[in-house]
Amino acid sequence: MTSGSPNVEALLEKMGQELQALIAQRNIEDPLMVGIHTGGVWLAERLHTQLGLESPLGVLDISFYRDDFTQVGLNPKVKPSQLPAATEGRHVLLVDDVILSGRTIRAAMNELFDYGRPASVTLITLLDLKRRELPIQADVVGGTLTLGADQVVKLTGPEPLELEIRNRP
Repeated sequence: MTSGSPNVEALLEKMGQELQALIAQRNIEDPLMVGIHTGGVWLAERLHTQLGLESPLGVLDISFYRDDFTQVGLNPKVKPSQLPAATEGRHVLLVDDVILSGRTIRAAMNELFDYGRPASVTLITLLDLKRRELPIQADVVGGTLTLGADQVVKLTGPEPLELEIRNRP
């Protein structure tokens, strides 16, 4: 882990407590937690266990929903999304590792709505990098991080979960 990187375990503990309070405040029963492939799934697995949720965990691979598909090409490791139930009328807890522009979240929501219209979508993210291109914000955030223009952050895992801050190649 790069020196000065946030501690993932501490952020997850904080996020779990905030999420539990939010679920209670909104009177949400049996939410459907969905992680965005790859880092969001690792975090969702941990939060799902921490909260003791009953519904199985869902996984989204948003590769076909990205708006930069024609510019960057298709991820060679595309995997099918796996939702254990329809999203129709469900309270969905959508988990991703980092929110930057908001475009990944937009793509994930487009895919979620293809499975049905959720009652609500609560966005949970480990880090907010505060460089939006779309008006999307997380409901539960582990922490914020300001990076230089030449830096990127990457969640590695699944065991151990660590954040790496490095310079762009």
